[in-house]
This record gives sequence, C-alpha cells and structure tokens, in this order.
Amino acid sequence: MMIRRNKTKLILTSFVILIPIIIGMILWNQLPDTIATHWGINNEPDGYSSKAFAVFALPLLLFAVHWICVFATKLDPKIKNINHKMFSIVLWICPAISIVMNTMVYLIALGKEIRFVSGVIIFMGLLFIIIGNYLPKCRQSYTMGIKLPWTLNDEENWNKTHRMTGALWVIGGIVICATAIFESFIIFFSIVVVMMIVPTVYSYLHYKRKK
Repeated sequence: MMIRRNKTKLILTSFVILIPIIIGMILWNQLPDTIATHWGINNEPDGYSSKAFAVFALPLLLFAVHWICVFATKLDPKIKNINHKMFSIVLWICPAISIVMNTMVYLIALGKEIRFVSGVIIFMGLLFIIIGNYLPKCRQSYTMGIKLPWTLNDEENWNKTHRMTGALWVIGGIVICATAIFESFIIFFSIVVVMMIVPTVYSYLHYKRKK
C-alpha cells in the first residue's frame, strides 16, 4: 500500500538518481580519462577511477540501494506504522547523495575549486538536521528509526528515545555543519559516534529503570 501510494514519487526519485549519468555523458569529451573519486582527511584526492566508472558506477549503486530500501520497507511487518513524511524523506536521501556527490566530482574533474570534504560534511550535517526533525514522529517499525530490542518491545521506550534522539540529531547536525570549516572526517565521525551511542544508552537506561 505504501509503495503503491508513492508510485509517482518512486519513479521521480529513481530518475533523479540517474541524472548524473546523463550529465556525465553530456560532459564526456570534457572529462579527463581518470577522475578523482575519493578524498583523504587532508582534502586531497587519494583515490582515482576511470571516467566510465565515475559516471556510471555511483548513480547505479545508489539506484540499487534505493530499491533495496524500498523493498525492505515493503516487507516490514509494521509497515502500517511508517510515517508518510518520514518515508518521503528516506526516498529522497539517495537522489540527494547522487546529485550532490556527482556534481562535486564532475566540477573537480573539470578543474573547479571545490572543497570536497567540507561539502560532504555540510551535506551530512543538513541530513541529520532534517531527519532529526521528523524522528519524534516515527512509530515503531523494523526499517525506520532507532531499532533496538528495548525500543521495539516497548512503545513508551520507543517514543521517549525518538523524542530525545530527534533533538540530539538536530543539535548534532548543526555542530557538524559548524565544524565543517576544519575539514576533518575525524571530528565528523566523532560527533556521529556520540549521536549514535547516546540514544542507545538512553534507551537501555530507560529499559532498566522500567524493569
């Protein structure tokens, strides 16, 4: 039912994921034969791929991930609990990654001055802010939300954990965006680890108190 209701959106998001392939083919003769596709913590490229791989591989990989997530959602026993707006946000994650990442890869390949690491960190920070705003509205499911034994077995635990996590992720997303100027994946991942550990500990402590 969820997939049928979002059929148009699924077609649109799938098309958007593949747009970088069309752009890459248009720019084909302008792109170098070897393109930087991975950057180190010093904002310097440390991984290169063929032009064909850079143009086709990432969009197609994200296309596959996109549909795996869709079918996983369809098989969720608690699919009726999935929030419609949250599902829409999830549908747009892979398209956003495809457009943002490939745009930066192409621009850098064409000789433009782009701070790739900063761009990735800011993008992820904004993503956490958006998801954090909708997390408190998530109801229990096996595909969306903080899926822990204690949250899945106790609706009160689920709701409290998601309210707290939503606020934490919004704050964490803002901090991630603010620290993007340091261009450090170490700082980024440290913040993300805290954002993952705190909800887990909070949920477990709530479970222990209630038990």
